[in-house]
Amino acid sequence: MPDRTYKLEEIVGVSEVSSDDAIRNAIARAHQTLQGLDWFQVVETRGTIADGGVAQFQVTLKLGFRVMSPEELRGGGSE
Repeated sequence: MPDRTYKLEEIVGVSEVSSDDAIRNAIARAHQTLQGLDWFQVVETRGTIADGGVAQFQVTLKLGFRVMSPEELRGGGSE
């Protein structure tokens, strides 16, 4: 595997269904705007309560994505 450099971004995924769904929502949205996504780390899980039950799951993630070379940005790099 070639040497790689990563940048970290922190985002929060939200779901009314589950914390797993919140993670998937966050990653799917980040994939639309960030190239080179490779990994995630759950930093915090929290939520909101309404009427005595869980109303919303909120999961804070750190996303690691590659700082890409000009070749990778042009689509010629190896994955």
